Amino acid sequence: MKFGNSIAAAVLIASATLAGSAIAQTPAKKTAAPAAKSGAGEIAVPTEQLDLIVKERLAQGQPDTPELRATLRDELINRELFMRAAKAKGIDRAPAMKTQMQVASDSILIRAYISDYLTANPVTEDILKKEYETIKAGLGDKEYRARHILVEKKEDAENIIKQLQAGGKFEELAKANSKDPGSKDNGGDLDWAVPSNFVKPFADAMTGLQKGKYTTIPVQSPFGFHVIQLEDVRDAKAPAYDEVKPQLAQRLQGQVIEKHLAELRAKAGMK
Repeated sequence: MKFGNSIAAAVLIASATLAGSAIAQTPAKKTAAPAAKSGAGEIAVPTEQLDLIVKERLAQGQPDTPELRATLRDELINRELFMRAAKAKGIDRAPAMKTQMQVASDSILIRAYISDYLTANPVTEDILKKEYETIKAGLGDKEYRARHILVEKKEDAENIIKQLQAGGKFEELAKANSKDPGSKDNGGDLDWAVPSNFVKPFADAMTGLQKGKYTTIPVQSPFGFHVIQLEDVRDAKAPAYDEVKPQLAQRLQGQVIEKHLAELRAKAGMK
Protein backbone atom coordinates (compact mmCIF):
# COMPACT_ATOMS: atom_id res chain seq x y z
CA MET A 1 0.00 0.00 0.00
CA LYS A 2 1.41 3.35 -0.96
CA PHE A 3 1.04 6.79 0.52
CA GLY A 4 0.33 8.44 -2.84
CA ASN A 5 2.63 9.69 -5.57
CA SER A 6 5.76 11.75 -5.00
CA ILE A 7 5.67 15.14 -6.65
CA ALA A 8 7.82 15.86 -9.64
CA ALA A 9 10.34 17.87 -7.63
CA ALA A 10 11.17 14.75 -5.59
CA VAL A 11 12.99 13.37 -8.63
CA LEU A 12 15.46 16.22 -8.29
CA ILE A 13 15.75 15.54 -4.58
CA ALA A 14 16.52 11.88 -5.24
CA SER A 15 19.45 12.90 -7.41
CA ALA A 16 20.75 15.22 -4.72
CA THR A 17 20.46 12.77 -1.83
CA LEU A 18 21.77 9.76 -3.74
CA ALA A 19 24.81 11.77 -4.79
CA GLY A 20 25.74 12.02 -1.12
CA SER A 21 26.87 15.00 0.84
CA ALA A 22 30.47 14.91 -0.36
CA ILE A 23 29.79 17.23 -3.31
CA ALA A 24 28.05 19.78 -1.14
CA GLN A 25 31.02 19.78 1.21
CA THR A 26 33.63 20.33 -1.51
CA PRO A 27 35.48 23.62 -0.95
CA ALA A 28 34.54 26.40 -3.35
CA LYS A 29 38.15 26.77 -4.40
CA LYS A 30 41.17 24.49 -4.38
CA THR A 31 42.85 23.96 -1.07
CA ALA A 32 46.57 24.18 -0.57
CA ALA A 33 46.79 20.53 0.45
CA PRO A 34 49.75 18.76 -1.14
CA ALA A 35 49.21 16.32 -3.98
CA ALA A 36 49.51 12.64 -3.17
CA LYS A 37 52.31 11.12 -5.21
CA SER A 38 51.18 8.29 -7.43
CA GLY A 39 54.51 6.73 -8.28
CA ALA A 40 53.58 6.85 -11.98
CA GLY A 41 56.01 9.28 -13.57
CA GLU A 42 54.97 12.90 -13.23
CA ILE A 43 51.31 12.15 -12.51
CA ALA A 44 50.21 13.17 -9.04
CA VAL A 45 46.78 12.87 -7.46
CA PRO A 46 45.49 16.04 -5.72
CA THR A 47 44.64 15.22 -2.12
CA GLU A 48 41.29 17.02 -2.31
CA GLN A 49 40.17 14.84 -5.24
CA LEU A 50 41.15 11.65 -3.47
CA ASP A 51 39.48 12.73 -0.24
CA LEU A 52 36.28 13.59 -2.12
CA ILE A 53 35.99 10.16 -3.72
CA VAL A 54 36.90 8.42 -0.46
CA LYS A 55 34.12 10.36 1.25
CA GLU A 56 31.63 9.18 -1.38
CA ARG A 57 32.72 5.56 -0.91
CA LEU A 58 32.42 5.87 2.86
CA ALA A 59 28.85 7.13 2.37
CA GLN A 60 28.19 3.90 0.48
CA GLY A 61 29.39 1.84 3.45
CA GLN A 62 32.97 1.05 2.42
CA PRO A 63 35.67 1.29 5.11
CA ASP A 64 38.50 3.81 4.77
CA THR A 65 41.54 1.57 4.32
CA PRO A 66 44.96 1.99 2.71
CA GLU A 67 43.87 -0.55 0.08
CA LEU A 68 40.80 1.52 -0.82
CA ARG A 69 42.85 4.71 -1.11
CA ALA A 70 45.45 2.96 -3.27
CA THR A 71 42.74 1.64 -5.59
CA LEU A 72 41.05 5.04 -5.85
CA ARG A 73 44.39 6.79 -6.40
CA ASP A 74 45.08 4.41 -9.28
CA GLU A 75 41.61 5.14 -10.73
CA LEU A 76 42.32 8.88 -10.60
CA ILE A 77 45.61 8.34 -12.38
CA ASN A 78 43.77 6.41 -15.10
CA ARG A 79 41.23 9.24 -15.38
CA GLU A 80 44.06 11.75 -15.77
CA LEU A 81 45.62 9.68 -18.55
CA PHE A 82 42.30 9.53 -20.39
CA MET A 83 41.81 13.27 -19.87
CA ARG A 84 45.21 14.02 -21.36
CA ALA A 85 44.50 11.77 -24.33
CA ALA A 86 41.12 13.44 -24.93
CA LYS A 87 42.61 16.94 -24.75
CA ALA A 88 45.44 15.95 -27.05
CA LYS A 89 42.83 15.10 -29.69
CA GLY A 90 40.98 18.37 -29.08
CA ILE A 91 37.79 16.65 -27.96
CA ASP A 92 37.34 19.16 -25.13
CA ARG A 93 37.27 22.00 -27.66
CA ALA A 94 34.36 20.62 -29.72
CA PRO A 95 31.22 22.83 -29.33
CA ALA A 96 28.96 19.87 -28.44
CA MET A 97 31.41 18.66 -25.82
CA LYS A 98 31.69 22.11 -24.29
CA THR A 99 27.91 22.16 -23.93
CA GLN A 100 27.87 18.72 -22.28
CA MET A 101 30.63 19.74 -19.88
CA GLN A 102 28.73 22.90 -18.96
CA VAL A 103 25.53 20.94 -18.33
CA ALA A 104 27.45 18.46 -16.13
CA SER A 105 29.07 21.31 -14.22
CA ASP A 106 25.70 23.03 -13.72
CA SER A 107 24.15 19.78 -12.47
CA ILE A 108 26.83 19.36 -9.83
CA LEU A 109 26.35 22.94 -8.68
CA ILE A 110 22.56 22.53 -8.52
CA ARG A 111 22.83 19.31 -6.50
CA ALA A 112 25.20 21.05 -4.09
CA TYR A 113 22.81 24.00 -3.74
CA ILE A 114 19.82 21.74 -3.08
CA SER A 115 21.76 19.74 -0.51
CA ASP A 116 22.84 22.96 1.20
CA TYR A 117 19.27 24.34 1.16
CA LEU A 118 17.83 21.16 2.68
CA THR A 119 20.48 21.23 5.39
CA ALA A 120 19.42 24.76 6.27
CA ASN A 121 15.70 23.92 5.92
CA PRO A 122 15.42 20.32 7.12
CA VAL A 123 12.35 18.11 7.21
CA THR A 124 12.46 17.21 10.89
CA GLU A 125 11.38 13.99 12.55
CA ASP A 126 8.37 15.77 14.06
CA ILE A 127 7.25 16.94 10.61
CA LEU A 128 7.63 13.44 9.19
CA LYS A 129 5.64 11.83 12.01
CA LYS A 130 2.89 14.43 11.74
CA GLU A 131 2.60 13.78 7.99
CA TYR A 132 2.51 10.04 8.63
CA GLU A 133 -0.33 10.35 11.11
CA THR A 134 -2.27 12.65 8.78
CA ILE A 135 -2.00 10.22 5.87
CA LYS A 136 -2.72 7.25 8.11
CA ALA A 137 -5.92 8.88 9.36
CA GLY A 138 -7.01 9.61 5.80
CA LEU A 139 -6.70 5.97 4.77
CA GLY A 140 -9.66 4.89 6.87
CA ASP A 141 -10.02 1.68 8.86
CA LYS A 142 -11.17 -0.69 6.10
CA GLU A 143 -9.69 -2.14 2.93
CA TYR A 144 -11.81 -3.40 0.07
CA ARG A 145 -11.19 -5.95 -2.63
CA ALA A 146 -13.34 -5.29 -5.67
CA ARG A 147 -13.70 -6.07 -9.34
CA HIS A 148 -15.01 -3.74 -11.98
CA ILE A 149 -15.92 -3.60 -15.63
CA LEU A 150 -15.26 -0.26 -17.31
CA VAL A 151 -17.11 0.72 -20.49
CA GLU A 152 -17.60 3.95 -22.40
CA LYS A 153 -21.41 4.07 -22.62
CA LYS A 154 -24.13 3.76 -20.00
CA GLU A 155 -26.12 1.37 -22.16
CA ASP A 156 -23.11 -0.94 -22.41
CA ALA A 157 -22.91 -1.07 -18.61
CA GLU A 158 -26.65 -1.72 -18.39
CA ASN A 159 -26.29 -4.59 -20.84
CA ILE A 160 -23.51 -6.13 -18.74
CA ILE A 161 -25.69 -5.87 -15.63
CA LYS A 162 -28.46 -7.75 -17.47
CA GLN A 163 -25.98 -10.49 -18.38
CA LEU A 164 -24.91 -10.75 -14.73
CA GLN A 165 -28.53 -10.99 -13.65
CA ALA A 166 -28.99 -13.79 -16.18
CA GLY A 167 -26.16 -15.76 -14.57
CA GLY A 168 -23.09 -14.40 -16.39
CA LYS A 169 -19.70 -14.67 -14.70
CA PHE A 170 -18.25 -11.31 -13.66
CA GLU A 171 -14.64 -12.32 -14.43
CA GLU A 172 -15.52 -13.51 -17.94
CA LEU A 173 -17.55 -10.40 -18.72
CA ALA A 174 -14.67 -8.21 -17.49
CA LYS A 175 -12.15 -9.96 -19.73
CA ALA A 176 -14.47 -9.62 -22.72
CA ASN A 177 -15.72 -6.05 -22.20
CA SER A 178 -13.66 -3.96 -19.78
CA LYS A 179 -11.67 -0.99 -21.11
CA ASP A 180 -9.37 -0.94 -18.08
CA PRO A 181 -6.04 -2.42 -19.24
CA GLY A 182 -4.78 -2.72 -15.67
CA SER A 183 -7.47 -5.12 -14.49
CA LYS A 184 -9.15 -6.52 -17.59
CA ASP A 185 -6.95 -9.61 -17.92
CA ASN A 186 -7.45 -10.38 -14.22
CA GLY A 187 -11.21 -10.45 -14.53
CA GLY A 188 -11.51 -6.87 -13.32
CA ASP A 189 -9.69 -7.57 -10.03
CA LEU A 190 -8.44 -4.37 -8.37
CA ASP A 191 -6.70 -6.11 -5.43
CA TRP A 192 -6.90 -4.73 -1.90
CA ALA A 193 -7.20 -0.96 -1.66
CA VAL A 194 -8.59 1.77 0.56
CA PRO A 195 -11.50 3.90 -0.72
CA SER A 196 -9.29 6.99 -0.99
CA ASN A 197 -7.41 5.27 -3.83
CA PHE A 198 -10.48 5.65 -6.05
CA VAL A 199 -12.47 8.59 -7.40
CA LYS A 200 -15.41 9.45 -5.15
CA PRO A 201 -18.30 8.02 -7.25
CA PHE A 202 -16.48 4.69 -7.49
CA ALA A 203 -15.52 4.65 -3.80
CA ASP A 204 -19.04 5.53 -2.67
CA ALA A 205 -20.58 2.77 -4.76
CA MET A 206 -17.99 0.19 -3.68
CA THR A 207 -18.32 0.89 0.05
CA GLY A 208 -22.10 0.76 -0.23
CA LEU A 209 -22.08 -2.84 -1.49
CA GLN A 210 -22.40 -6.05 0.51
CA LYS A 211 -19.78 -8.75 -0.03
CA GLY A 212 -20.47 -10.74 -3.18
CA LYS A 213 -22.89 -8.18 -4.59
CA TYR A 214 -22.50 -5.94 -7.65
CA THR A 215 -23.93 -2.57 -8.62
CA THR A 216 -27.28 -2.83 -10.39
CA ILE A 217 -27.01 0.74 -11.69
CA PRO A 218 -24.01 1.90 -13.79
CA VAL A 219 -21.55 4.03 -11.81
CA GLN A 220 -20.29 7.03 -13.75
CA SER A 221 -16.81 8.44 -13.21
CA PRO A 222 -14.45 10.61 -15.29
CA PHE A 223 -13.20 7.36 -16.88
CA GLY A 224 -16.56 6.08 -18.12
CA PHE A 225 -19.20 3.79 -16.65
CA HIS A 226 -18.43 1.03 -14.16
CA VAL A 227 -20.07 -2.14 -12.99
CA ILE A 228 -18.54 -2.95 -9.59
CA GLN A 229 -18.52 -6.16 -7.60
CA LEU A 230 -17.35 -6.27 -3.98
CA GLU A 231 -15.30 -9.37 -3.22
CA ASP A 232 -14.33 -8.83 0.43
CA VAL A 233 -13.65 -6.32 3.23
CA ARG A 234 -11.00 -6.40 5.95
CA ASP A 235 -9.50 -4.15 8.60
CA ALA A 236 -6.94 -1.80 7.10
CA LYS A 237 -3.35 -2.11 8.30
CA ALA A 238 -1.17 0.90 7.58
CA PRO A 239 2.54 0.27 6.95
CA ALA A 240 4.82 1.04 9.88
CA TYR A 241 6.33 4.51 10.13
CA ASP A 242 9.90 3.26 9.66
CA GLU A 243 8.82 1.38 6.53
CA VAL A 244 7.56 4.49 4.74
CA LYS A 245 9.82 7.11 6.34
CA PRO A 246 12.25 7.29 3.36
CA GLN A 247 9.40 7.88 0.90
CA LEU A 248 7.82 10.46 3.20
CA ALA A 249 11.12 12.28 3.59
CA GLN A 250 11.66 12.36 -0.17
CA ARG A 251 8.12 13.60 -0.74
CA LEU A 252 8.33 16.38 1.86
CA GLN A 253 11.82 17.41 0.76
CA GLY A 254 10.40 17.65 -2.73
CA GLN A 255 7.74 20.00 -1.44
CA VAL A 256 10.37 22.14 0.29
CA ILE A 257 12.35 22.46 -2.94
CA GLU A 258 9.22 23.04 -5.02
CA LYS A 259 8.22 25.91 -2.73
CA HIS A 260 11.72 27.39 -2.87
CA LEU A 261 11.75 27.09 -6.65
CA ALA A 262 8.47 29.03 -6.79
CA GLU A 263 10.14 31.73 -4.69
CA LEU A 264 13.12 31.85 -7.03
CA ARG A 265 10.85 32.10 -10.07
CA ALA A 266 8.83 34.90 -8.46
CA LYS A 267 12.02 36.75 -7.57
CA ALA A 268 13.11 36.43 -11.21
CA GLY A 269 9.75 37.80 -12.37
CA MET A 270 8.55 34.43 -13.69
CA LYS A 271 5.35 32.55 -13.00
